[in-house]
Amino acid sequence: MLAAAIDAGSNTLRLLIGRVVDGRVVPELYQRRICRLAGNFSHQEGLSAESRERTLSVFREFSFICQKSEVEQVRAVGTAAFRQAVNGENFADQVRQTTGLPLEIINGEAEGFYTARGVVSALDPVPAQALIFDIGGGSTEFILCVDSKVAWSQSLSLGVVHLTEAHASPVTRQAEISKTLALVQAELQRACISSGADPAKLSLVGTAGTVTTLAALDMQMSEYDWRCVNNYSMPYHTLQDCYERLCPMTPLEREALPGMEPGRGDLIIAGLEIVLGIIQATHSERLVVSDFGILEGLLLAMYDGT
Repeated sequence: MLAAAIDAGSNTLRLLIGRVVDGRVVPELYQRRICRLAGNFSHQEGLSAESRERTLSVFREFSFICQKSEVEQVRAVGTAAFRQAVNGENFADQVRQTTGLPLEIINGEAEGFYTARGVVSALDPVPAQALIFDIGGGSTEFILCVDSKVAWSQSLSLGVVHLTEAHASPVTRQAEISKTLALVQAELQRACISSGADPAKLSLVGTAGTVTTLAALDMQMSEYDWRCVNNYSMPYHTLQDCYERLCPMTPLEREALPGMEPGRGDLIIAGLEIVLGIIQATHSERLVVSDFGILEGLLLAMYDGT
């Protein structure tokens, strides 16, 4: 069965078309577009008209690609931006009516489950205990996995679009990051006790655009290759050096670097600050990167009906 998964994040809209063979995802087509759905977000009005139009245009494009590819089953999900916006459900209705895509808004727990499933399927070796994090435009998901099972997950409103647009100063960004990670540390400690995990032995695994871009930058990729990104390991000092190198640059200068995705030049600094904060909070020495995540998790779920 040829299936398609679509992830409508707060910053990026992504499409994966592929199959599952012997329990493993075999990608056939991958597309991503930075739509910045959470851009100019308002608590009173929700998603802006401009961001909705940008995103709807890409939904139309992805719907056409699925039809042209003769996809047999599609799963499309909306995450933090849809959940947080007062007009999120109305926009989801518009997407469904305009494109015919079966878009559903999923909660943070479901997002964590599918993300973990996709990430674990790509890890080699699979760690006995892992803390997975997924930095998005509007939220960050934290998932504790023990023996490949989700033992605990939490979705918090810590995203690169919000941080970048609401906090011009690194000092105020750091204050918000530190406050949020303090909550994560307390919850994670309790989750480790209840699951029998050892906080000192957790493998730290990151997924989604921020960390995959950091891996691509470190490898100076002129063309992105997910095979090289999966399981790529980055020590703390490498990430710190990257932060110090990128900070003085303008967004356009950053986007001219091999491995940097167009449209992410202004967001990568806030993303790096979150990554460095997580590593410090967990006392980790390095970060393992996974290109696989929620899209692959959705494909696996379609194949086994979960």
